[in-house]
Amino acid sequence: MQPDNEIIEFLADEVPPADAGEGSEVWKVLVVDDDEEVHAATVFALNDLHLCGRRLHLIHARSAAESAAVMGSEAEIAVILLDVVMESPDAGLRLIQRIRQELRQTDVRIILRTGQPGNAPELEVIRDYDINDYKTKAELTHTRLITTLIAAIRSYEQLRAINDNRRGLELIVGAAAGLMQAQTPGTFAKEVLRQFVELLHLPGDGLVCVQKDLSGKGSEPDAVHVIAAAAGSLAVYNRQSLGQLREPEIIAAIKACLTEQRHFFGPQHSALYFGERGHEAVVFVFCEKAPSRVERQLAEVFAANASTCFGNVKLLERLNFVAYHDPLTGLPNRARFFVDLASAGARSLTDQVACLLDIVHFNDVNNALGHGVGDQLLVAIARRLAYTCGDGRVARIGADRFGLLGSATSLAPERLLTMLGEPFVAGEHVLPLTFTIGACRITGRTDGDILYKRADMALTQARHSPNTRYLEFTPDMEESTHWRLDVIRRLRHDFLAGRLAVWYQPQVSLADDGVVGLEALARWPNGEGFVHPPEVFIRLAEDAGLIIDIGAWVLNESCATYSRLQRAGGAPRHIAVNVSMPQFRLPDFPARVMDVLATHGMPPSALELEITESLLLDEPLVVLHNLETLRRAGVLIAVDDFGTGYSSLSYLRQLPIDCLKVDRSFVCEIDSGKGDLFAETIVELAHKLGLRTVAEGVETAAQVSRLRELGCDIAQGFLYAHPMPASELTEWFASREMAG
Repeated sequence: MQPDNEIIEFLADEVPPADAGEGSEVWKVLVVDDDEEVHAATVFALNDLHLCGRRLHLIHARSAAESAAVMGSEAEIAVILLDVVMESPDAGLRLIQRIRQELRQTDVRIILRTGQPGNAPELEVIRDYDINDYKTKAELTHTRLITTLIAAIRSYEQLRAINDNRRGLELIVGAAAGLMQAQTPGTFAKEVLRQFVELLHLPGDGLVCVQKDLSGKGSEPDAVHVIAAAAGSLAVYNRQSLGQLREPEIIAAIKACLTEQRHFFGPQHSALYFGERGHEAVVFVFCEKAPSRVERQLAEVFAANASTCFGNVKLLERLNFVAYHDPLTGLPNRARFFVDLASAGARSLTDQVACLLDIVHFNDVNNALGHGVGDQLLVAIARRLAYTCGDGRVARIGADRFGLLGSATSLAPERLLTMLGEPFVAGEHVLPLTFTIGACRITGRTDGDILYKRADMALTQARHSPNTRYLEFTPDMEESTHWRLDVIRRLRHDFLAGRLAVWYQPQVSLADDGVVGLEALARWPNGEGFVHPPEVFIRLAEDAGLIIDIGAWVLNESCATYSRLQRAGGAPRHIAVNVSMPQFRLPDFPARVMDVLATHGMPPSALELEITESLLLDEPLVVLHNLETLRRAGVLIAVDDFGTGYSSLSYLRQLPIDCLKVDRSFVCEIDSGKGDLFAETIVELAHKLGLRTVAEGVETAAQVSRLRELGCDIAQGFLYAHPMPASELTEWFASREMAG
């Protein structure tokens, strides 16, 4: 048996051929032994030796503790030639345990050498600690040493490749989450560059060139590609176009990628091509060496994965654009306008003004000229507003409503009204339009919602104010709005609680003074003797969305009252009920009316529905269809407040109506000295059309006399009776009979 400290004798046997590698890379081999002569012999045997394409680089340690320190500081040690017995009989084995379990270095290959065969480790130890080979120093000849090293290095190389693949794939899989979270091409580009640099262990000098929206393509082809992200020495090129780069090497590499649509890997730089759904990008990075085969494969997998994510990012970018822009005009939409308002209010931009702009009677354009012309008109308005607003923001926030946010100078009322006063070109049409504008100045830090609400208050008041086109918000508007909201709240409460009432005003024949009809009028008593006038709460009911329910309730109550009078033998020929536009918009409105009539056993000819003149022009097709359906069923139709609107006489001839009501303002003129021109004109028109006439607001005998002379058929007003609850109708009829 050889002594423990016997020097290794390398016998003159046949040595495997060594590689003549010229590369600068090395295989690091750690020699661990407490015998200096072993170190010297190992150096002698392996000096200047090349194996598996690289030169061997020997690192020496004399104890387990020194070896552990080396393992903690030196990277990529391929093989350890380890003596089992050093400062203790099991020092080598304990070192292996520390390397595998504490330092968690599983790639390094370990070859045990010992001069004491009796200290050979158990097979379980060799298996559990992943020991590559075990040799006694006596049998470790020169040939066997090199052969063992070759096997260990190849094993190490394979393990590194497997682990690098695993690490790279784990990185790629993990990268998908980060790439999918990117919501813009810019953030996506930064994330791609960061992950690609990490994947290939590169220094970080790189950039990402991304295709812009081709709709903005300029005269130069390079203008459609911009640097979306840049890092390291190339950071100065961030957000520049490809044509602005002063790096011929980079431009050539990117253009080659774009032209050939493939990746390029070289010793000085690498470039990855991304293409998905008509969009493309290139990642360019400087590198110190050409990527290995494994690294290229990982880069290609990464590129394929990133390409899919890139397509999703571009899709998300498009979805974000659609979410925040109007598809017709390309302007920001309501959601984006609220974001801009919030930003301006948060920054307290006191020189800024928020405006809401409504197009008056825009539906008339659509109805008369078609929606195609209407769309062209909206585009023309958007362009002019964008030009007028300058650096401000213009948004389309509704079908015929625009929002403006800009400086007080650019949005001055005189400037806006002058600009909007010029006709607009829509196809072959040149159309003058009228606009209503509500404005709100930013006076300090204010929520965007509040700014919008205040501008909307001003707009609403401007719309309800005659001859007013521009109105700026004042604090009293807020008080008025609070009052309106409070009244609406109480109206809703009282309606649901059954506190509204229907009163009735008789209609008297001017031929024989007989009662020929009743008009049903909605009333809102407050419980203290005061009754809200209908001109107050009917409009509020429309704003609150209650008008359909209230209208249906009035119709039902009116028909029920008429049926009771009919059973008692005191019913006139018909009862008139007012109908609102929201009711007429209901596709099944005629069917609803017929159901109510059937419920109360009332003939259709006993019901007269009153519509306003303005309702005739709001949605003529809907109105005409429902009117014809009701008229065919036998229901009477009257036009209320005739002469106060602007209806077309030719259109009036097409309507299936039975009666024109002369507005009270024209009746009052009979006594006021202004004459009876309008009343006379309406009565004559009705006679020529074969229609009945009802004069409203009759209060004097002189009015009655003149109306009879004009040939008016029916009158109603305080001269005959005030509106009264249903409970008083029977008593009124009885008193009238007694008086007669």
